[in-house]
Amino acid sequence: MTDVARFLDAVEPARRHTEAARLDAFFREVTGWQPVLWSGSMLGYGRYDYTYASGRTGSYFATGFAPRKAKLSIYIMPGYADFSGILGRLGTHSIGKSCLYLNKLEDADMDVLAELLRAGLADLAKSWPVRST
Repeated sequence: MTDVARFLDAVEPARRHTEAARLDAFFREVTGWQPVLWSGSMLGYGRYDYTYASGRTGSYFATGFAPRKAKLSIYIMPGYADFSGILGRLGTHSIGKSCLYLNKLEDADMDVLAELLRAGLADLAKSWPVRST
């Protein structure tokens, strides 16, 4: 946890620092899991182990976020499901393959974001067992 606290304390600018603290509390509440720092700049909640048809194996976080300077990156893994119905109610955002981008946290309806996180975790669990961190 020391790494997580140190990471959150170092988030800049001040607005991102505040948003990161809010998102951390939010993810803990929605998932019930403690965060783990991944790759030095992403907070992950929960984890899953995967094995591809090629035989490649690995582990990754089930959901999480990164407080980037330009935008908040929120990870909904693995990104296969169509969540357009939920996203249509979220607020101003953009999306990548398994990533949701917010310019600022206040742009998002937090109840809808919680629904999206739960839907993403349920979708992930269809492919890989998800466990707590």
